[in-house]
Order: sequence, then structure tokens, then C-alpha cells
Amino acid sequence: MRIALGIEYDGGPFFGWQIQRITPTVQAELESALSKVAHAPIVVHSGGRTDTGVHAEMQVVHFDTDAQRPLRAWVLGGNVNLHEAASILWAREVPDDFHARFSAVARRYRYRICNRLARPALLRGQTGYVHHAIDVAAMQVGAQALLGEHDFSAYRTVHCQAKSPIKVMQSLEISRVGNEIVFELQATGFLHHMVRNIVGSLLEVGAGTRDPAWIGAVLRSLDRAQAGMTAPSQGLTFLGPIYPDRYALPRVAGLFGAG
Repeated sequence: MRIALGIEYDGGPFFGWQIQRITPTVQAELESALSKVAHAPIVVHSGGRTDTGVHAEMQVVHFDTDAQRPLRAWVLGGNVNLHEAASILWAREVPDDFHARFSAVARRYRYRICNRLARPALLRGQTGYVHHAIDVAAMQVGAQALLGEHDFSAYRTVHCQAKSPIKVMQSLEISRVGNEIVFELQATGFLHHMVRNIVGSLLEVGAGTRDPAWIGAVLRSLDRAQAGMTAPSQGLTFLGPIYPDRYALPRVAGLFGAG
């Protein structure tokens, strides 16, 4: 039997998604919790990896098991044993051809910036922070160069292990609500640090130190050294993978039952 789960987590207490030898990770905590429900080892596969400090609003995972449990038992039983900074939102039985990573047709991220003179206190672990004025309109102009299919080598970390740097940026929206600036990005896939490097570069445009056309020039250079800083991890949230409709997976947490 193959089960898919929707997970949310605060990335602050974790050293990223993927299992590491010593430090706590979301994958390790989740596998431990689910193994207690199944009374057998469980190995999960995720729809996207997140770095240290990065959050997830709707991470999707799948696992195979012979354990016969009601779907709500994976939710409630899993959460009883799971770290308090993570929560299983729903569970669904899925066909054997479903894969949390390879079945995804797109992925979505959000980056939040607190843009005011005073640093944030209540949201300090959930948002980036810029104390000087930011021109959102200028960033919106610069961001247009990133839409469509491109080689995003200039916006990935030198340690990125992706087989291909070519991705399709389907949407990149930047908005301001009061003192908060929000970046929302959707693409067929993302490279390591790609969102944070794009945000860091766009912030230079917003600060007026770079012209909007610079964003496209950096993209065409294929050179990471030409781009701006990597924005801090705490402002980034993985909104989740997008799957074909035939899998009928929830995009929000349900109120009761299995979600």
C-alpha cells in the first residue's frame, strides 16, 4: 500500500529536510514517528527538499507499508510521536505510480520580507528583514526577465547537484501588504538556493543599487558570482508541489478525518 501525506513544519528547529548523521531533520523525525504507528520501519520520499531553517506549508511525502491502519491513524498517531514543530495535515492512499517527487509537475515557494525601520519580533523566525525603503515596482519590472524557460545557473549555489540548470519559471509575483513584501514563485523545479538567490538579487534592485535590467543580465551570464546575496533562510516557505488532478490530493489541511 502506498500512502501520501501532507506535512507542515517550522524549519527553525531542524537542519533541513534530508536525514543527516547527527543533527535533527524533518525526514528523520517523520520517519521515526510513522515507524511507531506502523510498528515497522518507514522510509518517506518527499516532494521537495528544504534547507536548514526553511519552512513548509504543504510538503508532500509518500511511503509504502504493509501495515493496515485507518488513514486518520497516520495523521493522529503520527502527530502524537512527531516533533511539535511539524504536523501531519492529511493522509491519502495513492496508486503505486505516484511518487511525491517525480509525479510533481511544478513547485511553489513564498518568501516574506519585513520592510520597516524596526526589526521584527513576533515573526523573527518566519520572515526576512530589510530596514531601508524597497521599491516593489522596480523589482516587478526586473522579475519579468526570469519568466519562461531559462538556464538558471547564475541563481543557484555552486554546490547544487541538479542534473540540469534549465527550469521553467511559470510565475513570479511580488506584492506589498503594509510593512510586508511577499515574493511568490512557481516553476517546474528549483535549483539549490535558487529562490533565495533570486530574492537577494531583486532586493538590490528594490534598494536602487541595481537597475531592473541587471536581473536579466545576471541570468544570461550563467555566473553565480554576478548575482546578489543569498537571502536568509527563515523568510522562505515551501508551499508545496503541484500534481496532476488525477491524484486528487488536498492542497489545504482538512478539518476532520484524514484531511
